[in-house]
Amino acid sequence: MKRLLVFVFVFLCLPQTYVSAEVRIPPIGAEFAEERVIAIAVFDKVSADPGVILKQYPSLRLRRVFSHALNGFSIEGRRKDVDRLKRDSRISSVSESAVYEADIEDSVPFIGGDAIRGLFNKKNERLTGRGVKVGIIDTGIDYHHRDLRRSYKGGYDLVDGDRDPMEAKGNKGTLHGTHVAGIIAANGKLRGVAPEAELYVYRALGPGGKGTTEKVLQAIELAVKDKVDVLNLSLGNRVNGPDLPISKALDRAAALGITAVASNGNSGPGMWTVGSPGTSSRAISVGASTPPAKAPFISAGLGGSRKTIPIFPISGSRPWLANYSGRLIDGGLGLPKQLKQAKNKMVLIKRGEISFAEKIENAAEAGASAVLIYNNTKGSFFGRVEKKAEIAAATLSREEGKLLLKTKPYYIHTVMKIQKDQIADFSSRGPVTSTWMIKPDIVAPGVGIKSTIPEGYLSLNGTSMAAPHIAGACALLKQAHPDWTPDQMKSALMTTATQLKRNQNKYHTYEQGAGRVRLQEAAKADTFFYPSSLTLKFDRKRRTRTAAIIIENSSSSAKHYSVIQPPLQPGMVWRTPFAFTLEAGERKKVTIELALDTRKRKAAVCDGYLTVMEGAKKISLPYLYTIHEPNYPRVMGFEFVPGDRAADYRYELYLPGGADEMGIALYAKDSYRFAGFLDWLPNAPRGMIRKEVKKEKLPPKGEYIAVIFARKAGREDRIERAISIN
Repeated sequence: MKRLLVFVFVFLCLPQTYVSAEVRIPPIGAEFAEERVIAIAVFDKVSADPGVILKQYPSLRLRRVFSHALNGFSIEGRRKDVDRLKRDSRISSVSESAVYEADIEDSVPFIGGDAIRGLFNKKNERLTGRGVKVGIIDTGIDYHHRDLRRSYKGGYDLVDGDRDPMEAKGNKGTLHGTHVAGIIAANGKLRGVAPEAELYVYRALGPGGKGTTEKVLQAIELAVKDKVDVLNLSLGNRVNGPDLPISKALDRAAALGITAVASNGNSGPGMWTVGSPGTSSRAISVGASTPPAKAPFISAGLGGSRKTIPIFPISGSRPWLANYSGRLIDGGLGLPKQLKQAKNKMVLIKRGEISFAEKIENAAEAGASAVLIYNNTKGSFFGRVEKKAEIAAATLSREEGKLLLKTKPYYIHTVMKIQKDQIADFSSRGPVTSTWMIKPDIVAPGVGIKSTIPEGYLSLNGTSMAAPHIAGACALLKQAHPDWTPDQMKSALMTTATQLKRNQNKYHTYEQGAGRVRLQEAAKADTFFYPSSLTLKFDRKRRTRTAAIIIENSSSSAKHYSVIQPPLQPGMVWRTPFAFTLEAGERKKVTIELALDTRKRKAAVCDGYLTVMEGAKKISLPYLYTIHEPNYPRVMGFEFVPGDRAADYRYELYLPGGADEMGIALYAKDSYRFAGFLDWLPNAPRGMIRKEVKKEKLPPKGEYIAVIFARKAGREDRIERAISIN
């Protein structure tokens, strides 16, 4: 009897979220192996006939062959048969098709867009983008818009399969592509960065602003065939890895002479949040900074405990309330029964279960003056409503929402502050996993950007708005210097950027890259660096960290260069070249070397700026190195929260190094009986995994323990969380 009592006592003392390490995760259900998927296969080195290869895999159907954007093809079939293809020696990689989302008046002059029009090219033309072909892969374009009809020259609709890339209309209408196009080349009431550039638009994202890897690859393929000079992709997923098909395709496009520009993502402010195609090594990845603008803040608390919190107005709602002082109440999830005391008050509402539009509408009907929606997962976000809201609404992070809930009494004050040259909180950060490459490469205005939308104008936030500033800048540089290569474009923009600061300290390189673009200075660059940022990698033979860089003098006269070593720190010895001279048109390869005593350095990731003097001119290059491979777990950051529609849920988790296999096993909380898999994914990519789980895929209502596991190279990591399904 004693033995039985001891056993029961130990069991009851376990934490509620604990699942014993001895609990066996059952074999994956056959339904996952039989599930039909679309995948992208890339040839190893030499192209082969996909038809010949697929004869050995009769259940797989050939969909598309890619010869420009990628050396490969797309297929459709059962997951277990796709997995067999991965073992074929003629194939270097097979990736399941992912979902990509379409995550100026003051911003254009702020980056030098007006000033550069005072410069002329060799044909004595003002720099306006004339004659430069800019491709846009997005949701389409309203080419009837009065500010865009002169700029639009053609395109293709990959969603509907025709030559009419018009934005979707109706209940599932889109506006993202038109907004992006206006930033690049609006030429009417608004003037974009390059108002006389020629726009070629490829609609790869359909209703809801979503599209697949396959559609985006097709669009890149068409852009290459159309010989565009610049290609903008204000889209992405949350997978942080350098080797995804879209990232590879942009690397290849750059090799073919196309300057590719990609948004860095809107999953900040944490490290490692950059997603593909912002992870492409040769594309210009763009983060978001603030242009000179009034931004709303909330001040809450008293005396020394007073906090000032930035908020992000929801697009489609009324302008935010300036100098509002009054009561803030907890509005729960924004359901009508939770808003009975909302009249003439500002309401704090948690994200989830119902849409933003419903939350705002419910608050308006209850007589609220404004709505604040805080996130239900870590970090901040920004939202949009299609139908014009009757009251002001804004978003803030989960952490700041909880802080406001603790502020009693709920009395707040809103203020408007002039902000400029700050990295937007939502802007994704690097570095890229596995390669430790610095991303973003550069930042541009991406907050409160007013541009064209179907039949009108609207201000939006996002790195989607920052990227077209750089695409437009590249169009101007291409007009000024038709012979510049994509690598020279990238170097000119990065080496002339201005580094931004937060509270007198520079942002990290993996937050801002080289800094905020200065277009007029970029047009005058004549020293180029390949690459324009440095990742110092461990040299086992020399026991040092090294990076090689090529410096090119493209001017018509000799130039003198010297490298200034970074400030000395304990345990660090830099070895850089002495002063040297490059004749006109000459190149030189130099090696930067760092000897490091790892016992005296604790940080896993270190970064800064290396200074190269070109005569009296100072040029800064961002650098980064790791003391050791960051000791991250195989899986982290699991969140399971209500979705934006009733009865749906969504989860997110982060795989820093990817996984051979990832899954979420559910166990009944009261009995620890296995209840099934919430999800399972083979060969899971690096980075953030976020998925909506429809109610049809959920187990019965109740309390569960979720065991989230990731297996890679023989090692398995698990995290365990208690979740509720209502």
